[in-house]
Amino acid sequence: MPRPFATPRLALPLLVAGSIAAGSCAAIPGVGGGGPSQQIDTVVVMAYNIRHGEGTDGEIDLRRIARVIEAHDPDFVTLQEVDRGTDRVDGDDQARTLGSLTGLHHAFGRFMDYDDGEYGMAVLSRWPIVSVTNERLPDGDEPRTALKVRVRSPDSDQEIVIAGVHFYRTDEERLAQADRLIETLADETRPVILAGDFNSTPDDAVIDRFAGEWDILSKGRDRLTFPSTDPREEIDYVMVRPARRFYALEHRVIDEPLASDHRPLIAELIIRP
Repeated sequence: MPRPFATPRLALPLLVAGSIAAGSCAAIPGVGGGGPSQQIDTVVVMAYNIRHGEGTDGEIDLRRIARVIEAHDPDFVTLQEVDRGTDRVDGDDQARTLGSLTGLHHAFGRFMDYDDGEYGMAVLSRWPIVSVTNERLPDGDEPRTALKVRVRSPDSDQEIVIAGVHFYRTDEERLAQADRLIETLADETRPVILAGDFNSTPDDAVIDRFAGEWDILSKGRDRLTFPSTDPREEIDYVMVRPARRFYALEHRVIDEPLASDHRPLIAELIIRP
């Protein structure tokens, strides 16, 4: 089962949250056991399966997706089910378009060729992108990758990794994909935010695999993400590692039933050095 952040670890950031704007850098006296002040970054992260921009009304509308993103002013967005150049989206490079509409840097990770174009996922980032790695995961019914984007804070200069995932399809395939991803991130020394569509409910073995090494943020009572019109399953998650580098100020599901068949997640995190 997912392990939510413990209440004592939330106490300090809750006291300072009102004075720290998302995406900013601040000094918090006493962080780290009463020693010298340390600089920290606060960030807003969104995870959103956008179904190539097709809403529950059957309309493909990336501007509608962009409005959902802009309404929550995230620093990072992991996007699943993103097209580049396919016929079904009239040749649009959706990662680039959403980056342009939201004013964020973008990176695209290809899963496979599809419909005269490419199908995969993307990451949007307010912070400058240092490097992009599209890590191949074990294939299942469809090819899959993990899109890892290393970014640098313009305020503190600390670097973190944003990893987007979209596991698929059977339990066996998803477990193999999870194991490979955990293996590829095992030696990563920077703080990592892992977010996306895991296609796994909290009691699945896939989520249990991550629970040993990752903090899986609790969404509270309203935790269901799919389908967006009448959510019945929790299959989208935000996870972080190592726990000591993060404080969760907020994590919740956004009530958005129209723009896609998944509801997006939003998390506000403090990342300390």
